[in-house]
Amino acid sequence: METQYKSRLIKIEDSLKNNLPKDANKLWIDQSFSNIPLAIKQKHFSELINPCRSLLTLGGKRWRPLLLVLCSEMISGKSEDSNCSKTAYTLVPLVEFVHTASLIHDDIEDNADTRRGQPAVHYTYGIDAAINAGSWLYFEAFSIINTIEDPTLQNNLYKALSTEIRRLHLGQAMDIAWHNDDTTIPTPEEYTAMVRMKTGTLASLAARIGTLAGNGTESEADTVASICANIGVGFQILDDYINLTTGNKGKKRGDDIVEGKKSLPVLFHLHENPSDKDKISNCFTRAKKEGADSPAVEECIKIISSGSALEKAKTVGTDLILNSCTQLKEMYPAEDKTNIAPSYLIEKYFLNMVKLI
Repeated sequence: METQYKSRLIKIEDSLKNNLPKDANKLWIDQSFSNIPLAIKQKHFSELINPCRSLLTLGGKRWRPLLLVLCSEMISGKSEDSNCSKTAYTLVPLVEFVHTASLIHDDIEDNADTRRGQPAVHYTYGIDAAINAGSWLYFEAFSIINTIEDPTLQNNLYKALSTEIRRLHLGQAMDIAWHNDDTTIPTPEEYTAMVRMKTGTLASLAARIGTLAGNGTESEADTVASICANIGVGFQILDDYINLTTGNKGKKRGDDIVEGKKSLPVLFHLHENPSDKDKISNCFTRAKKEGADSPAVEECIKIISSGSALEKAKTVGTDLILNSCTQLKEMYPAEDKTNIAPSYLIEKYFLNMVKLI
């Protein structure tokens, strides 16, 4: 990882770990729970902390909090060591805690057994503990806002976080409805709308928080958030593409088929080859019943790979990311045309991500 990203990512990790400590200290308890009965012990806090921290510390790309930080620098025009940047690092748990909470619940809803190469949280801690800890982590993100002294910024952050969490759950509701019914095939437009709610909303949240932390206006935050939502949509489409080609890191190739997900490559293929609907539906049903090692997984991938759907989806995802990055670069150009400006760093980071596909 290049130095300009590495230094920022180190600060991001520090912020995440400090705001979700291994052991509950008094400062953290006061911030998160205010006054509590004396009978509550460390082991009780651990029932919330350990499931969430076990997933958070496994890593992840961290592109959402990095986007937050770079948007703050882009808007403020200040370095990563400025007061605006310090505020941004304080706020990175807002987006990454929400992301982690959504993964815990997502794995339960999809009946997924692994995440980031390890057993899913509900397999390790139990479904009841995982649901409770994941729900708590959504609300724990709000406690970070209470550390912000500016009342206007605080109010805008509350509004942004609560709105985007509601949007995320709407997107998940659409996704659940489709993968619970093998016969329902959404349109590509419906799929894109779902992803804009489910995945795009976290990119939008990161950009909005970063813009506000960088002293941007609400109007400016609306614009940057809308652009960056497309980065999230593009990322999800490329994630779908990888799932059906090389397989996502830490997960089994084609596990989207087992979970019954109607991803964009599937929808593009059915649009081009409607006669394959029954065959693909049958593969989904068998894979769901037989699990990740079902022959139906590879059968389905073979059908989808027979046409242009995979490459078409890859192109759509790539174009969404690159066009969004170009918009940001045009809005916030580097004065000396170097690659050091935050808007250029955003483009460079996602360009490298796309090249790895």
